[in-house]
Amino acid sequence: MSSADGTARTAPGTGPATGPEPGALTAPAFSVVSGAQVQQALEGRETEIGDLVEAVYRLHGAGDSVNPPSFFLRFPDRPSSRIIALTASVGGDVRVDGMKWISSFPGNTTSGLPRASAVLILNDHDTGYPFACLESSIISATRTASSAALAADRLSRGRTRPVRVGFVGTGLIARYIHTHLAATGWSFEETGVYDLSADSAAGFRGYLERSGAKGNITVHGGAESLIRSSDLLVFATVAGEPHVHDVGWFDHAPLVLHVSLRDLAPEILLASANFVDDVEHCLKAETSPHLAERLTGGRDFIDGTLDDVLSGRVTVPADRTVVFSPFGLGVLDLAVGKFVHDEVARRGEPHVVDGFFHELRRHG
Repeated sequence: MSSADGTARTAPGTGPATGPEPGALTAPAFSVVSGAQVQQALEGRETEIGDLVEAVYRLHGAGDSVNPPSFFLRFPDRPSSRIIALTASVGGDVRVDGMKWISSFPGNTTSGLPRASAVLILNDHDTGYPFACLESSIISATRTASSAALAADRLSRGRTRPVRVGFVGTGLIARYIHTHLAATGWSFEETGVYDLSADSAAGFRGYLERSGAKGNITVHGGAESLIRSSDLLVFATVAGEPHVHDVGWFDHAPLVLHVSLRDLAPEILLASANFVDDVEHCLKAETSPHLAERLTGGRDFIDGTLDDVLSGRVTVPADRTVVFSPFGLGVLDLAVGKFVHDEVARRGEPHVVDGFFHELRRHG
């Protein structure tokens, strides 16, 4: 028998502490969750998702997760594009395994399409059977934005709270980050916008105006003026290598959400306090922290993880530039995906694929 959320039930008397009894398992139903359903399930739930993301960071920090290195599928004829597999397993109350399969094709943006598209597969914790396939670009953007908003809050404690925010890169991720910041209590006197594409910058400004963002909105003609005039910076670009090199632009010690990971020259990181979501994951794939490690031959420039900050093991300096560089953990995708799946099931709206699993008798 399957539960309402599609996971397999075990025989009476079998609890999670002892595991399922032999012969007590059945295959779960398999459902498909569309992007529209994902958006409906997440709309207005920013605070709940923030609490969930924080809980998963703590689970990951405590070792109650599995988050192997991401696998990058690259193309010799399309060097700027890639498809990435993020496999993971989350314990705690989430109890789900699975994989996000996300493509990054920067050329899409010239046609107005978002850079990324994705699906998420959720697997039952006990049987290993997949029980859902979800559209995941919205899930991915949500977990990224929620992580950034959480980092902005926790890394700014003990510092003067930022009132001037600047966005370098104005695509879908920037929009989601702004939405999550606004929904979790942030309000800014100044919002700066910069993008290589004037159309994209204008579109983002239009979004800000429609969203009721308070304060002045300024579209900048270059990165320097935006960086110097912002005490909270969000980098959400498609840059493949550093394009910001001048350490002096950061003399005012801003808080930097380096979400796109490859914007800042290593010298800027070496002059800053650096926090990541996971050290091993972040220091690879030509990220700015990876380049800083290559330059110095070590990792001493990393001050800690976000979980170190959440748990009080590390204090964030108040008088230096602070850079948060999140590689993006698959455990977050799984947790948010499971939240969406359970919400869709609670509403009675899952698209169940009848008979998806057919050969269920081992011997016919």
